[in-house]
Amino acid sequence: MPPYDPSTFPPFAVTVDLVVLTVRRHALCALVVRRGESPFQGRWALPGGFVRTDEDLGAAAARELVEETGLCAHDPAAPAVGNGAHLEQLATYGDPGRDPRMRVVSVAHLALAPDLPAPRAGGDANSARWAPVADLLGAGSVFGADDEQSATLAFDHARILDDGVERARSKIEYSSLATAFCPPEFTVGELRRVYEAVWGVVLDPRNFHRKVTGTPGFLVPSGGTTTRQGGRPAQLFRSGAATVLNPPMLRPEV
Repeated sequence: MPPYDPSTFPPFAVTVDLVVLTVRRHALCALVVRRGESPFQGRWALPGGFVRTDEDLGAAAARELVEETGLCAHDPAAPAVGNGAHLEQLATYGDPGRDPRMRVVSVAHLALAPDLPAPRAGGDANSARWAPVADLLGAGSVFGADDEQSATLAFDHARILDDGVERARSKIEYSSLATAFCPPEFTVGELRRVYEAVWGVVLDPRNFHRKVTGTPGFLVPSGGTTTRQGGRPAQLFRSGAATVLNPPMLRPEV
């Protein structure tokens, strides 16, 4: 092949950013970290980091996921089990001015998991927390009004988060991805609260029960019951073999 001189092209870095979503206290929440270094020191941001020279994009995203949450990525075609999380590539962001340090292209990934414990900060982050998506993206995307360092999310992370939330909202319409927010065995009521949290709506319990139990391959009875939510014992289900829902679970118009 003809000689190739890499120095003739401007250098740029590649990062991965993670939109990690879970449902906590019936609200859709995202993982955010407070940056411990410049740029945007003290500002909240999505977790992520630079791609190492010896790893591909998927490996970098999986590594950051383990470092930030302790979760392992698993096959996107299957529901999350154990300490696994659904992980998929979301989009690429390459605005030349998105990072004041240098030209940085970010390949964002979306991670979904059941209710997760308090996160731990890693890398250049000095604190981490779960925050309701409604707070992160509402009213000018200002988070933590009682915090002296409150401000919009660092970099273009508000846009990335918004894209990740919309991806999750859309995919639970036509796929079984909503079960990624649930434990391995769950009730129809618990699944309904996932849909309500992700979509930001209130659903009719009877209609929802009829739809999800009547969709072929969506849910499979596990044979057990639970009273963990109080009241009468509720039947437990697990995710079925279907990855595409037919008919889909369409979002109600609001």
